[in-house]
Amino acid sequence: MNMKSHQFSRRAFLRGTGVTMALPWMESVNVWGDEPKKNRPASEAPLRLCVTFSGNGFHSKEWWAKGEGKAMELGKVLAPLNEFKEKLLFVRGLYHEEARKGNIHSSQTGNMLSGAPIASGGEIRSGTSFDQLLAQTYGRSTKVPSLVLACEKSNPSVHKNYSMLYSSHISWSSPTTPTPLELYPALAFDRLFKDDASPADKSVLDAVLADAQDLRRGISTSDQRKLDEYLDSVREVEKRIENAGKRGELQGWRPTLDKPNIQRPADGIPQDIGEHMRLMIDLLVLGFQTDTTRITTLKFNNDHSALRFPNLPSIQQVGHGIDYMIHHLLSHSDGEDWLKVNQFFMEQLAYLARKLDAIREGEHTLLDNTMLMHCSSMMIGAKHNNDELPIIVLGGGLKGGRVLDYTGKPERQMCRLFMAMMDKMSVRPKTFGDAKMMLEEV
Repeated sequence: MNMKSHQFSRRAFLRGTGVTMALPWMESVNVWGDEPKKNRPASEAPLRLCVTFSGNGFHSKEWWAKGEGKAMELGKVLAPLNEFKEKLLFVRGLYHEEARKGNIHSSQTGNMLSGAPIASGGEIRSGTSFDQLLAQTYGRSTKVPSLVLACEKSNPSVHKNYSMLYSSHISWSSPTTPTPLELYPALAFDRLFKDDASPADKSVLDAVLADAQDLRRGISTSDQRKLDEYLDSVREVEKRIENAGKRGELQGWRPTLDKPNIQRPADGIPQDIGEHMRLMIDLLVLGFQTDTTRITTLKFNNDHSALRFPNLPSIQQVGHGIDYMIHHLLSHSDGEDWLKVNQFFMEQLAYLARKLDAIREGEHTLLDNTMLMHCSSMMIGAKHNNDELPIIVLGGGLKGGRVLDYTGKPERQMCRLFMAMMDKMSVRPKTFGDAKMMLEEV
């Protein structure tokens, strides 16, 4: 393959009709545009950011961590992440002062990643979130500066004088513009790999097959295996997207009709909420793996969420799924089913961490090269308390197996954490939100 004909910002791609497909990290090709260095692989993997979010907080007694390293202990909510505790940073005591002023879901979520003041009374104004500040700087060197994914649709209504758009969006491109959410796996897939957003009749892999075979002849044996694994993972995602929504089950928002009264769109949202989340996770991993994007947010659900979970067997109502109450109301119960739903979200995060950690990029894994942060806009749903926010960070070259507790200390601005994370990506604003200095301990 003539590499000069496959450069975009000095990157290597596979190309076909209507398709531009980025390649994963390889040891024998300068895939990502940097020059080979003496005694080092051709491509040095960049650092990525992934922010995941689940609404309505967590179980009041089971969100905790203590100890350090291998001896670190995790509460029941975090138990699904036990295998990653040596790469896990548990942060306690940080908060957004501006988010406390409304004490409503919307006012607590709209500035989750910015710490900005929230407007009420019909006006929509927050602040540019730190993921989008990174997208506008660090992310400009990739095809997709930012991938913003969601598994629950935006809510346009108003609650107690605050727009519910705030509780539906954590990523903001400007103070007045929530970043559009992509709920459809097929469209997210198209954005990553196709030259336009419209679906093509031909699969992505079929379109680039000749180019892939050409590339394969000139790379090392280990890179050939890496290329084959990557192409297989893309094909698997294509097939799952094609089959999404065909079983006739709906495990997310519950409609008022038992059957649709209009024709179903060809490309829909998966009707199993777990499948939907895992598909979105697989897509963001592919986006990172190919360096098509370096900045991603994934909102598992809204704050004030209406999701139900019939896929999870109820402990409190034996013989039934956890679909007798929407997520928001369930968060006020603080029972065993609420804990089970909390663990379900952490299982998705563990699935993401596991996939990232299985991909080698030279001496490190993709998880090592990704700052993976999970957050919620309150600690306990029943109390709506956000004087300390639940935060964990995995990977990213950070020293894990630690608890950072800022409870009772001064300068507890959450934005200090965001400044520290931006610093890792060489983006260094003098201030951000209500913070004037970063968290040095991170």
